[in-house]
Amino acid sequence: MTARPHLARPRPARAPRPALRTRVVTDLLERLGRRPVEDSDLDDIRAKRETVYPTRAPFTWITGPVGRGVRVETVSAPVRDGARIPLRCYLPAMPGPLPLLVFFHGGGWVQGSTAMYDPLCSRLAEQVGAVVVSVDYRMAPEHLFPTAAHDAVDVVSWLVEHGASLPVLADADLTRVGLAGDSAGGNLGAVVAQQLRDLRGPDGEPVLRHQALIYPATDLTMSSPSIDEHADGPVLTRAGITAFRALYLDGTLGVREDHRADPRHRDPLASPLAGDATGVAPALVQAGELDPLRDDATRYAEHLAEAGVPVRCTTYRRLPHGFASMPGACPGADAAHAELVGEIAHHLHASVGSQRPLAVGDAEDQEHAQ
Repeated sequence: MTARPHLARPRPARAPRPALRTRVVTDLLERLGRRPVEDSDLDDIRAKRETVYPTRAPFTWITGPVGRGVRVETVSAPVRDGARIPLRCYLPAMPGPLPLLVFFHGGGWVQGSTAMYDPLCSRLAEQVGAVVVSVDYRMAPEHLFPTAAHDAVDVVSWLVEHGASLPVLADADLTRVGLAGDSAGGNLGAVVAQQLRDLRGPDGEPVLRHQALIYPATDLTMSSPSIDEHADGPVLTRAGITAFRALYLDGTLGVREDHRADPRHRDPLASPLAGDATGVAPALVQAGELDPLRDDATRYAEHLAEAGVPVRCTTYRRLPHGFASMPGACPGADAAHAELVGEIAHHLHASVGSQRPLAVGDAEDQEHAQ
């Protein structure tokens, strides 16, 4: 199936609503006491980092199953200030050498953990055919901006240069590296792609082959129209985005009066939309129609395209923020996951320069753009 390639799309005359299944699950989470970040204190926020959903039913009905036959090991890598960053490695049961996919979890640079992403990362390892390394970067409010960005850049750089010293990466081809992440993790993936665009392998070819950015936060000025359009959206709200930004930059839930003039909002390490995208790796950018960060994603896709970067941008109808982590709650998320796997696998397993013409699919619950 094909559809018209486009980046801009008209706004629907009537505001769309999440699917019934999505509304039921998000309402249930609220009833179970999952308080949004803007209504939490710092102790609540820290406690949420320890949350790990069991990898069995009924939880996997929401999160999706874990990858079959995928072994998980933990190692660490050094960063510029001498700290060591834990890395959760997912090793599929298949012969190498396999490409390396570095994943950055979401959570507003404040919450989330590598363990929480076991279902998604293990499925990516199995289905892409790659060694997946999920980075346990340091989070705010204990570690303020730009610590998370520096950790992300330093870990990827170290893996490319020294990862062969780790037995767990014995089957990884460190000349074929992809980046992936959702939300704040998508932000970090975009930052790494910009900062390390010049990484080359022994053959002189780019090491970073692809970046998969799932509903990424790309503009900390909060200028995207969708932030107001879906200010009270399910899963993520405008107030939540504001709180995450304040915690990341200042370590507080309060908002400074001069926040609109804060130059850090336009620092490329915080807002990749403000950075130079020339020569970065080809990209897949995914967004949910009902996500306040939808336009952060689509605007960044436009930014990449204007810089001459091959990019596929997909907006999935009626999907909220977070759909990649709760596919069972979001009709249409399976299609998004299939696209994610297909695009990453193509770019990591193909030879350099063999980018295919980007096909554009169409389905009832999604809208595609190239």
